[in-house]
Amino acid sequence: MGFIDEIKMRYRQGGMMLRLIYINVGVFLLLHVIAVVFWLFGLDAAQVLTWVEVPSSIGELLKRPWTVITYCFSHYDLFHILFNLLWLWWLGRIFLEFFTPKHLSGLYILGGLGGAALFLLAYTFLPALAHERAYMLGASASVMAIVVAVAAYVPNYKINLLFLGEISLKWIALAVVIISVLGIGATNTGGDIAHLGGAIVGYLFTVSFKRGRDITKWINAALDGLASLVRRKDSGVGSSVNGYSSSHSKKSEPTEADLDRVLDKIRRSGYASLNDAERDILFSASRKRQ
Repeated sequence: MGFIDEIKMRYRQGGMMLRLIYINVGVFLLLHVIAVVFWLFGLDAAQVLTWVEVPSSIGELLKRPWTVITYCFSHYDLFHILFNLLWLWWLGRIFLEFFTPKHLSGLYILGGLGGAALFLLAYTFLPALAHERAYMLGASASVMAIVVAVAAYVPNYKINLLFLGEISLKWIALAVVIISVLGIGATNTGGDIAHLGGAIVGYLFTVSFKRGRDITKWINAALDGLASLVRRKDSGVGSSVNGYSSSHSKKSEPTEADLDRVLDKIRRSGYASLNDAERDILFSASRKRQ
């Protein structure tokens, strides 16, 4: 098996959170490789980022509309990507204890869209920013949406922090929101505004979810549609952009035998060993019994 084939296999077998991490790392490496090639040929390496970062100007955005998605999968600074992916891994695992992998991917993208929207609104209508030109990239708004969503759903869920001991998720979420508010007007104004956009989306997701509505549903429907197009060109391999096939979305409710099999696997190997389909079974059974 070749190196590329092994990466593809690990991507398909990994859970949704690992897939998001793989995509972020892959884009990070690709941007740096292209930047090196540009430099070797005497071209401006900074031009590479204009393909993926979202601009503060709506006029520029209309020329590169895809950047409202690509920016939240793109990083250029090593510590930036490390910080964001550590947060995603840490809080994403807690998120998946209460929500499905589809909720994770949908909220990741929706949080990014919310961050981009507030970023654009601020630089268009706020007098202090309207005359400035700014660009943004990074997964911070997406990760913020996940952090706030799970904190709003289980605010008293406690985790251990070095030197601080046990602390509830609500205080962690409140702290990162306050830090973002205080950061506006400093060196990363656009990023901090986007963080707040992601936080708003995360909170709205949980409020809507508790009322029986899933605001990420339309995103996952679009991703499943895209996955169907990919599969038609993939020689029947059956891979999926969102980790699910269209037949999976139409699957019947899990049976007791399905649930017993999943619970037995948890007893033997732990929750982390479950794949996306098995976590869906566990989540569906949990919702049905509530």
